[in-house]
Amino acid sequence: MTDFLQHFGFVAILGAPNVGKSTLINRLIGAKVSIVSPKVQTTRSRIRGIFVEGNTQLVLVDTPGIFKPERRLDRAMVASAWTEAEEADTRLLVVDATKGVDKNTQSIIKNLMKQHQKSALVINKIDLLAYEKLLPLIAELNTLGVFTETFLISAATGENIEELKKFLIDRAPQSPWMFPEDQISDLPNRLFAAEVTREKLFMYLQQELPYMLAVQTTAWKETDKAIRLEQTITVERTGQKAIILGKNGAMIKKVGEASRQELTHLLGKPVHLFLFVKVKANWGDDPSQYTDWGLDFNA
Repeated sequence: MTDFLQHFGFVAILGAPNVGKSTLINRLIGAKVSIVSPKVQTTRSRIRGIFVEGNTQLVLVDTPGIFKPERRLDRAMVASAWTEAEEADTRLLVVDATKGVDKNTQSIIKNLMKQHQKSALVINKIDLLAYEKLLPLIAELNTLGVFTETFLISAATGENIEELKKFLIDRAPQSPWMFPEDQISDLPNRLFAAEVTREKLFMYLQQELPYMLAVQTTAWKETDKAIRLEQTITVERTGQKAIILGKNGAMIKKVGEASRQELTHLLGKPVHLFLFVKVKANWGDDPSQYTDWGLDFNA
């Protein structure tokens, strides 16, 4: 295949927190590249999933959910999302069909209008709502002059995903590919492994605690037969550390086992995972964390 026959493009997936952006990315890629949680603001860093179909390679950018920022980390996450939107060849705005146009979605649309940026509209989770109830939402959004196309999908079930995929492929500019054909993400393995463990913390900790912690892979030793990982979970207060450890270490053991099993499956060889918890007040003001996530500390 010669370069001039190839097509390549960046697609920014925008939306308010918890509208299903990560699930959509994973569905389009056909593999897990972004963590998923029913809790909002799960995606923290810019994550690129890559898929190839025919002579087209697309990079799908799972941006942090766009919301009103309150903390430094919030500001960095939202700034990252808008940077990706500005630089993308195609933009998708994902809207949760069951929630409609909330304040965060309104803010995103206003910004798109202000910047004179067009987007395709993707109404997700249609499997949870009768079709006739979608019609007012579709009509409301399509009077704004922002959206070039509208897609009604379910990222969870795969409904109408192929139609959306065809649209993205057709929009890809003629250009050489930027990544090897078999690569599905540009996320480094160390960061991906940390994200998997963070997903399990979201899964098992029912409080708001996951937003107040960070996970870093501090050691990675790989042989032909296995991978040995060490990860540090950082929290702000001693009480938070106690919650993560659980009674007699039960919670940290549960999280570690779930993460180990998934990483073994995803990485294709046995993983030996060792988790440590440390307390560091105001870790959100540590510039090194932002470097790992690809975020601008000064945003």
